[in-house]
Amino acid sequence: MNIVVGVTGGIAAYKAVQLVRLLIKAGHDVTVIPTEDALRFVGTPTWEAVSRNTVTTSVHDDVARVRHVALGQAAELVIVAPATANTIAKMTAGLADDLLGTTLLATTAPVAIAPAMHTEMWRHPATQANIQTLRERGVHVLGPGDGELTGGDSGPGRMLEPEEIYDRALSVLTPQDLAGRTVAVSAGGTREPIDPVRFLGNRSSGRQGVALAAEAAARGAQVTLVAANISADVLAAAQHPHIEIRRVGTAAELGEAMADAAASADIVVMAAAVADYRPANAADQKLTKEEGVLDRIDLVENDDIVAGLAASRRHGQVIVAFAAETLVDADARRERAKRKRERKGVDLLVVNRVDAEHGFESPDNAVEVIGAGGAVVASASGSKREVARTIWGAVIAE
Repeated sequence: MNIVVGVTGGIAAYKAVQLVRLLIKAGHDVTVIPTEDALRFVGTPTWEAVSRNTVTTSVHDDVARVRHVALGQAAELVIVAPATANTIAKMTAGLADDLLGTTLLATTAPVAIAPAMHTEMWRHPATQANIQTLRERGVHVLGPGDGELTGGDSGPGRMLEPEEIYDRALSVLTPQDLAGRTVAVSAGGTREPIDPVRFLGNRSSGRQGVALAAEAAARGAQVTLVAANISADVLAAAQHPHIEIRRVGTAAELGEAMADAAASADIVVMAAAVADYRPANAADQKLTKEEGVLDRIDLVENDDIVAGLAASRRHGQVIVAFAAETLVDADARRERAKRKRERKGVDLLVVNRVDAEHGFESPDNAVEVIGAGGAVVASASGSKREVARTIWGAVIAE
């Protein structure tokens, strides 16, 4: 894809280097257009080295090709990160006094901006009015986040991290192939209390389930996300007007919430890591070694939530399950996944390899989607949002 990345004069310009790297790594052709002020933070050699394309700020370079118009005409997506208050104001007014300005006026491609400024500037009525105008024109506004700012200040105005900008900007081009569908997704790891301070749990961060919910919403679905023990920063990626988040803790709570959400869902995706067992009796007070009761914990098996959802499904409802496997041998992993899919009665089973680089507590994942007859109908590796796109592609084709 031909992508233009505009970089404006804010300290967050250094983060845009990572954004360009992510886009290049994914195989996109990236042209960076910095403003003169942006070059005070990150110089031309860096942008050219990272993007592998010539970088200029002037409308007077490469005049024979009419570069100041050609870049916008050729772009399939334009991302401005960071987008300062000044640049946002210029975009609103339609000013074109540099190469980035002319490119923005010349393009018909989707435009996404990642605002970055101090809180007072973001909250100023002029900036808010400009943002509203740009939204009405179809510009996609990514963020800003709420956090630490330059100079020790803190509040809304922080540019989103490059990985989130990457995911959300590319989702602008996402097909609306789930429009009108309702989806229930579970995410995160359940915790089974032993006493008020201890629990049985797992290492699931919830990132893959959150990515699935966010991707479904981006594709037009109305999503219920049943979130079990997910940190606030991970769950922030699921903030979307089409996503309702329901928080749960234990397997029993998750099962109840998923049964309720599945009752009206067209598609059910069980991405949560659910504890297989729970303590038979959770103590009301902290257990101590002095009492000699920690050397043995009696366990009882939890209900198989996804098998129950599959058994009670409505006609036409699609059920997707997940299975985390540490088996190194791919054939053995697929064979186990095939048996699990048949045993649970689901339409698709996503088997993800868990190791030091993939799966739990990692930003990346590697999966295979097992369909009818044990066939591998899709596979993907990369960021969990990229994996989510592949999984939804397989679901839609089901």
